[in-house]
Amino acid sequence: MAFKTIRRLKTLTGAASVIAAGNDASPQTGIRRAVELARKAEAEKIIGLFTADLLHIDPAGLAGTAGIQEPIVALAALSQATSQIGLIATVSTTFHHPYNLARQIGTLDHASGGRAGWNAVTSSVGEENFGGALPSPEERYERAAEFIEIVNALYDANDRDAAERKASGAIAIDPSKFHPINYRGKHFGVDGPLNVPPLPQGRPVQFQAGQSEAGVSVGARYAEVVYTSQPKLEDAIAFARELRRQAKGFGRTNGLPFIMNSFHSVIGESEADVARRLKEKHERIDYEQGRLKLADMLGGNLDLSDLPLDKPLPETLLPEVTSINRRRGRVEIFRRYARDGLTLRELIIQAQETGHWSIAGTPEQLADAIEERFRAGVLDVLSLHGFGNPDQEDLLVNGLLPELRRRALIDTDYLGDDFRSNLELPPYLAGTGGVSTAKRA
Repeated sequence: MAFKTIRRLKTLTGAASVIAAGNDASPQTGIRRAVELARKAEAEKIIGLFTADLLHIDPAGLAGTAGIQEPIVALAALSQATSQIGLIATVSTTFHHPYNLARQIGTLDHASGGRAGWNAVTSSVGEENFGGALPSPEERYERAAEFIEIVNALYDANDRDAAERKASGAIAIDPSKFHPINYRGKHFGVDGPLNVPPLPQGRPVQFQAGQSEAGVSVGARYAEVVYTSQPKLEDAIAFARELRRQAKGFGRTNGLPFIMNSFHSVIGESEADVARRLKEKHERIDYEQGRLKLADMLGGNLDLSDLPLDKPLPETLLPEVTSINRRRGRVEIFRRYARDGLTLRELIIQAQETGHWSIAGTPEQLADAIEERFRAGVLDVLSLHGFGNPDQEDLLVNGLLPELRRRALIDTDYLGDDFRSNLELPPYLAGTGGVSTAKRA
């Protein structure tokens, strides 16, 4: 099948937690709820379930990292309760090993019938759990590039017919059709072969998150979908222009990578209802805790405790982005907010959305904002929030999604049998045998 440019916006949503709570009537409550929401998303023809991941507990509760689920195991469970929706696991290239990851995501692709994707992140926290200091962003992305090269090389090297189904139903394996990659890089040495047979999709769909200079370069070179936080249209346009300029420089002429945004929304039935919901949301904010969260958005190590809520931040408090070793893209977003003159209160409100695109409006107004970015060519994949939220799910399912369909912005059905087809990505036929072209001497 020849590649064609995406005509319609692709939609994702977060995978619900499978975790059981101490006060659940049954330890299966978490997985049952996660399955119910996954099936609702699939019924609405959402094409993927996305998982985030952070590898530590934040004692102040700023990032919601305590008690979260391990993505690959959770998605493997949901794969057996769904049949068409894609499954995207976020994986740290800083704290994992590419050979293990290739086996895990490869097995997920087999278990789901070709619906796996993985989101490569370099991690800005969690180093205390892995025995060392956090490398610089440049070092983390250098490692990430090797990591992705190795994973792809492992998937590509084995022959497509390395495993065959026998009449008895068992699998027959031909070891001669599994090939080494003999990769030698600065961070990894991996001989291979991968001992998981070739995947239904050839390769799982490659997502990548990171909007620092080094992150954009890795996404432009390797990703099929780049996940970015761009709260303003002008920022989204500038990001897309730079990403595509670099992708072209790497010889990518097929329209990739696609650009994904997370859409944080407050949906109301009318403008008055939107205003009420927004007012109630802001009234629930703990502004003292919010000072800590804003400091975290600015890279940490800031004391905002004595500053007045209704005045802008002093310029002298704003850190230089290059001095920060974590989430530089997020820091840049909040530096711009502060320099635009937002008060501390307004910055704390923005920090609740962690620098993501956030809109409050009626379904029609939200659809206008989505359509504007889509028509501007800076939005290909959108992660929607609202499933499982009693206050928003009905307006999402019976308001925003029907409005996007009415405008022919999103698909009304799945387009194929695997995740790659539903994203309208080029088919990837790995398994030509021999040593991968990603091999390094």
